[in-house]
Order: sequence, then C-alpha cells, then structure tokens
Amino acid sequence: MLNKRLFGIRGAVCAENTPESVVRAVDTLCSRLFTQNALQADDIVSIHFTVTSDITALNPATALRQSSVAGTARRTALFCSTEPSIDGALPRVIRVLLTAYLPETARPKHAYLGGAESLRPDIAGHDGA
Repeated sequence: MLNKRLFGIRGAVCAENTPESVVRAVDTLCSRLFTQNALQADDIVSIHFTVTSDITALNPATALRQSSVAGTARRTALFCSTEPSIDGALPRVIRVLLTAYLPETARPKHAYLGGAESLRPDIAGHDGA
C-alpha cells in the first residue's frame, strides 16, 4: 500500500449569478480537480468553497450536490463562505480548497478555469503547488 499524506488542492472558476451557471461552473471545476488528481470518494476529507459577494443565486456546496460529480463527494464535509471584499478583485469567482489524501510523493494539480486563470497565473494550467 502506498503511503499517503494530506494535501490542499486549490482551484477557482468564474460564473454568472444564476443557479445553472453556478452548478455548471462547480461541476466543471470539481470534475477537473477530481480527475486530474485521480481522487476517489475516500480520498477527500473536505471541500471549502468561497464566493465573491456577487454570487448569490446558489451556494456552491449545494451546486456540487446537484452536479455530475456529486457521488464523489457524497460523504465529504462541504462548507462555503464569502470572500472578503477587496477593491479591484475579480468579480463572480467561486474558489475551492479541497483537502484530500494523495500518495506522499504526489504533486497536487490545481485548476483555474473560466476566467479565473488570472488569479494564479503562476500555477494555472501547470502541475504542482
């Protein structure tokens, strides 16, 4: 059996302020994170979403439960909070911090999608932390 350790996996996506857009954005982001990190349901400890104050149509945790990847996170602790309001911040952003067990030699693969790439150009589309 491989030794595993706990990692934080980051991601963000931009969405319109509609329930459909939030579900679609969360589904796309989480699907990418789960797939590129080869995560199984038992690997995931918790998922913490944050949203900018202009996303009010649907809680991203609720959106995840309605998404195509809901089964992967069915027994996972989900939480959501609002990002601090910062002058000049990118609008309509859903961020995620996913804590999961990966092989101890793994390099987590983060995902910044749908306009959120500008938040972390140093790691958007790259492997590793």
